[in-house]
Formats: sequence, structure tokens, C-alpha cells
Amino acid sequence: MPETTPFAAPPPSGPTILVVDDTRENLTVIGELLQPFYRVRVANSGLRALRVAQSEPRPDLILLDVMMPEMDGYAVLQALRADPGTRDIPVIFVTAMDGDADEEHGLAMGAVDYVTKPVRPAILLARVRTHLELKEARDWLKDQNGYLEAQVARRTRENELIKDVSLHALAMLTEKRDNETGNHLYRTQAYVAALMRRLERHPRFREALGFRQQQLIAKAAPLHDIGKVGIPDAILLKPGRLTPEEFEVMKTHARIGAEAIEEAIHKVAGEALAELLPQGEESPLAFLEVARQIAGGHHEKWDGSGYPLGLAGDAIPLPARLMALADVFDALTCRRHYKEPFPLETAVDVIRAGRGQHFDPDIVDAFLEILGEFQAIVARYEDDSR
Repeated sequence: MPETTPFAAPPPSGPTILVVDDTRENLTVIGELLQPFYRVRVANSGLRALRVAQSEPRPDLILLDVMMPEMDGYAVLQALRADPGTRDIPVIFVTAMDGDADEEHGLAMGAVDYVTKPVRPAILLARVRTHLELKEARDWLKDQNGYLEAQVARRTRENELIKDVSLHALAMLTEKRDNETGNHLYRTQAYVAALMRRLERHPRFREALGFRQQQLIAKAAPLHDIGKVGIPDAILLKPGRLTPEEFEVMKTHARIGAEAIEEAIHKVAGEALAELLPQGEESPLAFLEVARQIAGGHHEKWDGSGYPLGLAGDAIPLPARLMALADVFDALTCRRHYKEPFPLETAVDVIRAGRGQHFDPDIVDAFLEILGEFQAIVARYEDDSR
């Protein structure tokens, strides 16, 4: 039996029906019944039916006999459902097995309907039409869902981009006011990212540096000096060294930044997010909590001699400990309006000397292991006036 319809020319378009039966007479009767309305393909065995179902034009519906030699209809249906290319094709069993148990078994296996022989033309045509309409509706919903998911993904990417650009612009304003270039933000963010990649498998940091947390820390890093917006210009822009009194004022930028972010979290977004966010779901502003930790803690020191809170050791949030090293390294190796850049060797010596005093010892070890990456970042984001 050929794998194409033996009947008159099929409709030029519209649904394709695959009729599977090992008896030629049954194929002829059902084929002639369907031919005026649908494109009909036929197969006289289970194996041939599977080949036809995988070839073009693919069937929109399969009428499948149960009792066939070698491979019965149940086995054919099982194979169809196991193949991603055919699993969604609706199958109607058309069989002489008319017992209730037979029908229940066929439907339980995944057939959409069960028609007994001898077929009644009006019933068969009605069942075919109904299930084709249902398939068309399912396909439309699937396309709509795919479209909506793509739209949601696109909108999410747009929102993330807008958020990232807005945050970076805010951080840039702080740097510009401090006579810094935006490359300071890029460098420190890249230093922090490099350290996290090195430390993500370290026993101390494995749980704290999962993929999502690394994203949050990297996103928040550029806001580390946001508190400088609260420092008077006479101090912030002073070309020489600060007096002890002026330095005390400058030190308040860490507290100012942390308090500003905390106020934004709790007073502006807190109540709204509590109402909108499903229980247990991560807040979209989780990165702001990380930013608060970085802004408030990146001048704390491992031995407790830093500011503003005098935190020590692991009491200093990990994002702040990472930024502490990144910020000091960048300050040492870059020209500032009050100093010339130090040679790389000198900067490395300062970082090494701060191990266990200024910096987390394991973070210093990671820095020394990936010093080449830091050098590459320096070269990539070199300042024009460097």
C-alpha cells in the first residue's frame, strides 16, 4: 500500500489526515469518506504509519486501527507520544474492539477519541471535525503563549537594561562630581567580578557566591561611593591632602550612602513590594540591599579598624570585603587629583601587607592568584589621563 492517498486529487490546502489500517477495504472506505474535505494519507502497518507521520505533509490527525500484525495500534500510539515531532498529533482509535474496557484502555493511553467499526460516516466526520478544531485551538493558544512569553522576556530585558543604565548614570554622577572617570566604575566592577569567579568554589564562599548572588554583587558594585553626593565640594574636590577634620567629614560618605539606599528600600519600595511580591519570591530590589552593604562597608577593615561601624572579620558583609580590595587597588594604581599612580609592584605590596589587617586573607590570596586578570582590566579600562 503506498504512503499516499489512492483517491482523487486532495484539496490543495487544509488539514491532513493519516488513516492507518492493515485492511485495504477499510482504508478505501474511510479514505473516500474523508477525501472531499481533507488531504488523506494512508498506511497499512504500524511501522509505515510512523514513517508517514514523520514526513511531509505531517498529519494533523491520525485515525488508527488497533488490531494490526507486528505492531498494534497501542504500540504505534506509544511510539508517536515518545517522539517530540509527533507527540502532539491527536489520535482517534478506529477499531472493531467495542468493549468498554478496550475504550477505557485506548483513552488512558492518550487517544483523544474512540470510534468503533463499522464506522458510521456522520459520526466519524463529526469526531474528526471536532478534534481538528480542538487541535487548531490548542495550536493557536500555543502560538499565543509563545508570543506572550517572548514579549515578557523582551520587556524584562528592556526593564533590566533601563534599570542598569539608570543605576550606572547615578553612579557616574557621583564619580564626575569627584573628578573621577567612569572607568573607575568599570574597573572596580570588573575586579570584583574576577575575584568572585576565583572564589566561587572556595569552601568559605561557595554558598555565598552562587550565580545569582554574583550577578547582584556585580550590579550593585558601581554604587559603592554613592554617599559622596553628601560631601561638601570644598572637601570632595580639594586638590591636596585632607586635614584630620576634613577626613572625618569625608568618611561619612559610607554612612550617607548606606542610609540613603536603606531609606529607598524601606520607605519607597518596601510596602509596595510587600503587597505585590508572592511569598518566598526574591525581591527585584535585592541588589539594593547588596548595594547598601557595599556602600556602607567597603571602608571597613578585617581587623576592625575601619569605618563607619568598626566591623571586623566575617561581620563585614562579603560584598563589602570584595569591594574593599578592588577600591584600594584602583586608588593605588590610578592618578587622582591629589596623587600620582603607584607602580603595580608597589600596589601589590600594599595589598599583600594588608592581608589579615585591612583585607580578608582569602580574598587577598585570590587577588594574588589572578593578578594577571587585574592587569588586563587595568589595560582595558585605562584612563586617558592615566
